[in-house]
Amino acid sequence: MSKRIFDVVLAALGLCVLVPLLAVIAVLIKRDSPGPVFFRQERVGRYGRLFRIHKFRTMVADAPARGLAITVGEDPRITRTGAWLRRTKLDELPQLWDVLRGDMSLVGPRPEVPRYVALYPPELREQVLAVRPGITDPSSLEFLDEAERLARSEDPEREYSEVILPAKLRAAARYAEQATLATDLRVLWGTVWRVWRG
Repeated sequence: MSKRIFDVVLAALGLCVLVPLLAVIAVLIKRDSPGPVFFRQERVGRYGRLFRIHKFRTMVADAPARGLAITVGEDPRITRTGAWLRRTKLDELPQLWDVLRGDMSLVGPRPEVPRYVALYPPELREQVLAVRPGITDPSSLEFLDEAERLARSEDPEREYSEVILPAKLRAAARYAEQATLATDLRVLWGTVWRVWRG
């Protein structure tokens, strides 16, 4: 089975099964704070093509105007429902729609905003952007505590750009080099297991 067929089948099945949960989450978000249910943001996809990623909104509606592009520790912009969604990773579920559209894969390097992609070294940029970005990947498992790591830093933006992003890129390059259906299944299982435990 090809990776694309695998993605489409699982994403479609997931959306159908999860409709009741998605509806409940949407209601909770609307009751918790004013603003849209979904957060949309421009990300860099395969071959450098821009697309709009979909997530459940976890912050106040005007969050971009209130602080950094990255989330640091217990960010005051995060809503009560948003904190739960982030902890359980349920805010990522709308990306199943992005998988169906062909913008993303279930497993692949996490898509970044253009400002951070501009920092990619040329030798890694081409390799990482040669595959579809994913909802999860090996670096997502390694950096589940990313917000806490950034909170411990004196300069979170610099810590992300100079330490975390390069580490993520190296992991993404290794994934792009070695990706198979078997590795994708291992990453998916590892993601479900880590989220369930945490």
